[in-house]
Amino acid sequence: MGAPVQSLASKSPKHAVQMQSSVNEKRHRRHLLGNKLSRFYFLFSILALCFVLGLVVVFIGKTALLLFAHVSPAEFFLSFNWTPEEDAFGAAAFIVNTLSLTALTLLIAVPVSVGMAVLCAEIAPKWLKSFIRPVLDLLVGIPSIVYGYLGLTVLLPFLRRVSGEGLGDGLLAAALVLALMVLPTICRISDDAIIAVPRKYRDAAYALGSTRLQVIMRVVLPAAKRGIISAIILGMTRAVGETMAVVMVIGNTPQLAKTLFTPSSVLTSNIVMQISNVEFDSSWNYALHMMAFLLLLISFVLIFVIRVLGRKRGDV
Repeated sequence: MGAPVQSLASKSPKHAVQMQSSVNEKRHRRHLLGNKLSRFYFLFSILALCFVLGLVVVFIGKTALLLFAHVSPAEFFLSFNWTPEEDAFGAAAFIVNTLSLTALTLLIAVPVSVGMAVLCAEIAPKWLKSFIRPVLDLLVGIPSIVYGYLGLTVLLPFLRRVSGEGLGDGLLAAALVLALMVLPTICRISDDAIIAVPRKYRDAAYALGSTRLQVIMRVVLPAAKRGIISAIILGMTRAVGETMAVVMVIGNTPQLAKTLFTPSSVLTSNIVMQISNVEFDSSWNYALHMMAFLLLLISFVLIFVIRVLGRKRGDV
């Protein structure tokens, strides 16, 4: 009676080891299958994204290039005469207005944004940081139509009273609205870039007798320069591509903005105001598609610059 019991007892550990090995093998196979499915899913997602992006570029670019069968590139890019009813498709005024609006927006937004980022990262107490950062995150999520409505109902009457202009529409109103929109983006990304500066840089500067202002201006900001530039470029991409808020405050007149209060139009506002009223197979439609293609190229260039800056920052 003792021998069979001893035989069963001697076999039970081996049997338990075999069962555990079988369980581990099944679990390993499930993990391998999950990894393969994940790779296929991610690869499919990337290919789908590239396919959609390629379709957008090809469709807009192909339609846009049809314009040059009717209008010369020199006329489109250099002429300020935009009268589609007379087959005049000069987009120079819209291009200049777009660049002017973007520059004015950044001139207003960048100093305030970087200053707020320095305040949050270097100066403000903890309770103030915990208040400012959620507010900035909330401002990022507000729809652009809300900013445009506030600009239309609050900002324009204020500009009329201050400037004495009859309308108040123009580049200044659009730039102020866009500056408010891009300020949270630039501020939060600049804040992260400043926080990422190693503490030893600050300690070394303080050890040499530098003041807080000297540390910020001569050590922290230069060290965070690439991150701040990336934040500015991201803000610029939003300023270039913004439509509804600009449409509501810029005046939507196809002319060159000679003053800050001249009603004018930019590439995005001209597209959205006219695209629904033109025939697809017309030079007018092709000209609007070329404007959209220009905006797409500008966005690609800015994103490429951000990638280059990010790669350089990773190499430091």
